[in-house]
Amino acid sequence: MSEVEIGRSKRAREAYGFDDIALVPSRRTRDPEDVSIDWQIDAYQLRLPFLAAPMDSVVSPASAIAIGRLGGVGVLDLEGLWTRYADPEPLLAEIAELPAERVVKRLREIYGEPVKEELIVARIKQIRDAGVVAAGALSPQRTAQFYKTVVNAGVDLFVIRGTTVSAEHVSHESEPLNLKQFVYDLDVPVVAGGVATYKAALHLMRSGAAGVLVGFGGGSSHTTKNVLGIAVPMATAISDVAAARRDYMDESGGRYVHVIADGAMGGSGEIAKAIACGADGVMIGSPLARAVEAPGHGFHWGAEAWHGSVPRGVRTHLGTVGTLEEILVGPSNTADGTMNLFGALRRAMATTGYSDLKEFQRVELTVS
Repeated sequence: MSEVEIGRSKRAREAYGFDDIALVPSRRTRDPEDVSIDWQIDAYQLRLPFLAAPMDSVVSPASAIAIGRLGGVGVLDLEGLWTRYADPEPLLAEIAELPAERVVKRLREIYGEPVKEELIVARIKQIRDAGVVAAGALSPQRTAQFYKTVVNAGVDLFVIRGTTVSAEHVSHESEPLNLKQFVYDLDVPVVAGGVATYKAALHLMRSGAAGVLVGFGGGSSHTTKNVLGIAVPMATAISDVAAARRDYMDESGGRYVHVIADGAMGGSGEIAKAIACGADGVMIGSPLARAVEAPGHGFHWGAEAWHGSVPRGVRTHLGTVGTLEEILVGPSNTADGTMNLFGALRRAMATTGYSDLKEFQRVELTVS
């Protein structure tokens, strides 16, 4: 990868986002019906290659069940409103009605209620009892506190998701979470992230994670770039982490770790580009926040919005465009890529001549 000179003492890599690249058709095409977008992560076979982001505006127990029945996995935020309140529906409605100038303060007040272990157990049980994959997420800071409750509740897929997740977090104030020791002691598959570099991804893969999240998530609702100066051009990041997956397979004697793109995917075109750059699946939030069933009532926000000292997220009004089924598998009522996300992925693969997701990772790309 070429470098550019920032100044005499600093150089930087050139990197590319989704808007910088495009797919190139091959010499053959296929019928969309002949294309498979099935994805197997650990023991779980999914008809759609995606996880719904653990955000209160996107995933409730009810929407997680609906997403599971449609073929994906809804990841519930186990530090969100559904584990702090027995009935958070009135608060979700209130958040949607708040004037912009009161959002951060009121979110801090609402999320100031402690997480209750009995509610973690109840929410996971509700999703499991519906016969779909039960997935829940904790931040790295709360994982050590609640992981036994989560695992004992019967979670199928455990997600550790933060702005940046490393294999070992160093702290002078508390015992660090050593993911390598932690993950190997669990009896459930763990997906961890975000990461944005080859080295960070390789360290997470060595920890035993079943999947690695690439990116920082919450693209349409966080302001991390403005507040912290941290951002990641997703096309380059996914490609780098896919290279770490390849090298880790050689190093480990064939162990495969799934690369999951997380962030900057507001429509079907970005999802197709993420797979083309090397992702096995995607984690999406904002497209699903537009669903009739979304708990955010057409608004979207993440945990960054109520951070106690450095909030770096906003409540974004996205509106409502259709049902979860229409957004995921169609039919679409719009031509902007916000509906029938995975019908469009299937068609992109057919148009470029590839029959499954792994093949599609070899598609030719151009830089615009």
